[in-house]
This record gives sequence, structure tokens and C-alpha cells, in this order.
Amino acid sequence: MLDLRRREFITLLGGAAAWPLAAYAQQPAMPVIGLVHSRSAEAATRIAGAFRKGLNETGYVEGQNVTVQYHWLEGQFDRLPALIADLVRRRVAVIATPAGNYAAQVAKAATATIPIVFGVSEDPVKLGLVDSLARPGGNLTGINFFVTELTAKRLALLHELVPRAVRIAVLVNPANVPATESTLRDIPEAARGMGLQIQVLKASTRSEIEAAFATLVRDHAEALYVAGDAFFTSRRVQLVTLAATNRVPASYPSREAVEVGGLMGYATDRVDMWRQVGAYTGQILKGAKPADLPVLQSTKFEFVINLQTARTLGIEVPLTLQAIADEVIE
Repeated sequence: MLDLRRREFITLLGGAAAWPLAAYAQQPAMPVIGLVHSRSAEAATRIAGAFRKGLNETGYVEGQNVTVQYHWLEGQFDRLPALIADLVRRRVAVIATPAGNYAAQVAKAATATIPIVFGVSEDPVKLGLVDSLARPGGNLTGINFFVTELTAKRLALLHELVPRAVRIAVLVNPANVPATESTLRDIPEAARGMGLQIQVLKASTRSEIEAAFATLVRDHAEALYVAGDAFFTSRRVQLVTLAATNRVPASYPSREAVEVGGLMGYATDRVDMWRQVGAYTGQILKGAKPADLPVLQSTKFEFVINLQTARTLGIEVPLTLQAIADEVIE
């Protein structure tokens, strides 16, 4: 009788110990998001937070019910194909490529099944990513944030801020082929309409940026237009320092450069764009199909002026520009 009760107790104890393990085994694994961007992790703190905010809006909290694997390329675009191939091989739940035409194209070429949420600066239909904005039709959807359309506007703002500057140097990153092609396609026409002369300078490394400034100074360029590029954003302190040292008025494609002393910046509100990418990613995790989610178009833009930098350069900022600026840094 004693042995029987002892066996019953051991059996009961064993069952109690096994139950949580069985229950744990039945819990679904957290979905994994592979996020790919060309910036460095240090330069992306603010926008990565916006992506997480978008996820939160759809009920997903990183570390609780979703895993986000961040892949920061630090401007090394040659790493993209192997990185995307690895994400596809591991069958992540969603691939997110905020702010990357090339990344979205590489991802599309790598998989027709894994959902992809992009942020692109050009028309995604022309890029071959979707069938139409209203009904993407495949495994991709996302946000178009209009860098191409902003080129003429940003050049016009620089011209209004520095009307005497006629020779404008345009700095592009040849390693970022889509962005460079877009800039070189659109800016000459915009410059002609304003009576400006354009000099194209190229840089893909820190030393090449220094060489570009040496050329700019030697050729007496009167202002600088920095093309939209994640590498340039990551090198914003170097660019701003060189512009200040050489007393060159410069226009940047992001507010981050103005915050560290750049003269002016005009761009899509990237924080809001990243939030929208996060929200779409969350909707897909909840069951929405990319084919049915229309491509969004950015409606928020930021024009930022640094008055202290303007005074240092001897530039008087017109009150009309100050009035339309989203922020004036004293």
C-alpha cells in the first residue's frame, strides 16, 4: 500500500514537472523582423525608436511578442545581397527596408513570398517594386518619401537663402547608385531654371569627402548641395566641420546635419516615415497582405535653419524663410 501511494506521488510529481515544459513547448515562437538600413546604429537611434513606435501602435512590443534583428550597413552597400539572402534563408516573418531604394530592389529580387515593407525616395512603380500605388499586387508595400521631388525645392531654398551664390557644388555618393542617378537626373534642370551653374563632386569615403572639399575650394564654388544619402548623414559632423572651416554655405538632406551646425536642411520627416514602416510591418504580422496595403506617400516635411551658422557665415536669413521654417535653431 505504501509503495502504491509512493508511486502515485512520484507519478503526480513527474506530471506536474512536465506540464509547464509541455505548455512552454506549445507557445508559438516570436516572429522575427529583419530590418536593413545603410546607416550606423549610432546614427539611427531616433529613427529606430520611431519604427518601434509604429510596431507598438499595432500591438507589437519588441522583446515581448516580436523580435527585431537590426542590420546597419554603415554605407557598405556591397553587403546587401548576402545579407538579404541570409534573411530569406532564415525565413524571417517580414523584411523592413526603410529609406532604401536599392535595399528594396535587392529584397524583391531575393524573395517573392516573404513580406517586404519599404521606404523609397522614388516612385515604387517605376522602380519595379509594385504594380500600382493603390494595389501593390505582390509581396511588397511601404512608403514613398519623395526625395526626388524635393530636389528642386531644396535647391530653390538654398538659392533664396544665398541669392548671390551662382556656382553650386553638388556632392553625391557614387556607391549609392539609385540616389546618385536620381540627383544627377533632376538637379541640372532645376539649376538651369534658376540660372545656377552646377559642379558635381563625388565621395564614398571619409578621405574622398576631404578631397571633394579641396576641389570645391580650389574651383571657388559659392555654395554646396549635399545629395540625400545615408553615408553623408553618418558623416554629417565631418561635412559640417569642413563647410564651416571653408566658410561654404551648405544645404543638407536631413535635420541631423543642421542640429550639429549645418546651415539648412529640407527633407521628408524621416521619423514619421519610419513610424509608418513600423506600423505597416505590424499590420502584416497581424495577417494583412502587402498586396492589399496601398503604398503610402509622405505628407510631412521639415525645413530647418541654423541662425547661428548663418550669422557666422555673414548670411542674413530673410524673415520670409524664417516664417516658413519648421524650426529655427538659434
